[in-house]
Amino acid sequence: MLPFWMMDAAELSDRIRRREISCAEAVDSVLDRVQEVNAAHNALTSVEADEARAMARDADWRLAQDGPAGPLHGVPFTVKLDTDVAGKITDFGSAAMRDNLAAEDAPAVGHLRRAGAIYIGKSNAPCFSMRGFTDNELYGRTLNPFDATASAGGSSGGAAAAAALGLGPIHVASDRGGSIRLPSWSCGVVGLRPTAGRVAVRNASERAERNLTNQLTSVWGPITRTVRDAQLALAVFGQPDPRDPQWVPAPLEQAIPAPLRVSLFRRWGGRGADPAVAAALDHAAAALSEAGCIVEEGMPPHFDELEEMRNRMAVDDSRRAQAGIDKTGDRMARKVFDNILQMSAPRDTDEALAAYQRKLAIARAWSLHLADHDLMLTPVSWRHRIPLDEDQHTPERYREMIRDLSCLTTVATLGLPGLAVPTGLADGIPVGVQLVARWFREDVLLAAGKIIERASGFSVLRALDHKTSS
Repeated sequence: MLPFWMMDAAELSDRIRRREISCAEAVDSVLDRVQEVNAAHNALTSVEADEARAMARDADWRLAQDGPAGPLHGVPFTVKLDTDVAGKITDFGSAAMRDNLAAEDAPAVGHLRRAGAIYIGKSNAPCFSMRGFTDNELYGRTLNPFDATASAGGSSGGAAAAAALGLGPIHVASDRGGSIRLPSWSCGVVGLRPTAGRVAVRNASERAERNLTNQLTSVWGPITRTVRDAQLALAVFGQPDPRDPQWVPAPLEQAIPAPLRVSLFRRWGGRGADPAVAAALDHAAAALSEAGCIVEEGMPPHFDELEEMRNRMAVDDSRRAQAGIDKTGDRMARKVFDNILQMSAPRDTDEALAAYQRKLAIARAWSLHLADHDLMLTPVSWRHRIPLDEDQHTPERYREMIRDLSCLTTVATLGLPGLAVPTGLADGIPVGVQLVARWFREDVLLAAGKIIERASGFSVLRALDHKTSS
């Protein structure tokens, strides 16, 4: 039998329900693994070991009394540091927010607890989740488990590194422009960005409502090691919560089209994907074709315009938030803000409102594209290795990095679901692909993700074990 920390949530919860493993054993195994490797990688910023063990003992007692057992009974989970856990600090990676105590659980956290899962700690992220790199002046940098000179991605880099290292099978993360999918790709794990509205969003500790772009694009979702765990987590995350009036009661599963029609996005703006990225796309396309899917090359409509629109919206929001970031953000967050502000000239109210009008027309065009194609298969990043701290240099280099991540930001701008799936290693670090589906068709993403996962045979834990032993 595998060590318990190596098991995914589906296997762990099944063995716990069958009384083959106790909740205490599962939690102790993960906490021992945290003790063994976390200091070297800085994935988790806090660990609630005593609390987690007490909760595990209580969970075992309830099982012994034949009490109700939820779908994740006894399964350990972590939470990104920008997400509320009742009685814990939500500091957003900012020293200025170290006294920001959360009075209640965020919806996804509460749903996990009610499903029987056991909270063990918080994962690292950049200050205010502003970067595609996980580093802040409060906790320091999270290292990529495969290569300390490579990025762990961001902003949910701590969660992705924790998943890859075996520090629990389910990790609560957030994504407003790629913050689940980029670090998952960087660390060789599975990252699901749900449709905006699928998972209830509320952080009571935040001192103001989210800005308009975040209201339309920002989501919470799971980072896991397997696609089936992402599916299991989504079913829990996606429960209703009255604190989010934008939550949508959409079905989690519908009839999966057969055969699936896939649009493969390989070239954009005169550039092709980096060779390692192109090979991952080819591998995924071949796996889908061999499974009976119809794969043809295509380009999402109005992609250039949508990419530029996303950047302009980021500039608009940043100008409104600049005073707060100047006061509470760290040096790295302030530099990113400065670079964002250089991306375009100020817009007046009429120009900003016209952009939101235009966005609906582009969303309609994408909807028609996804009516003809059940899925899009895209890069996560057009470039395989993004240099560490690329966002800390000139505005021109920052703009080029954002272009590399355009397949992430455009999907988020339209509130669409996206799934990052690893396919293997290239140049010693993970590589993979993104799948995109129609709004609220995460079931199609997950079905295709399982095909790619099965064909690749990639296991992040085996890959890391091989790296360590070689």
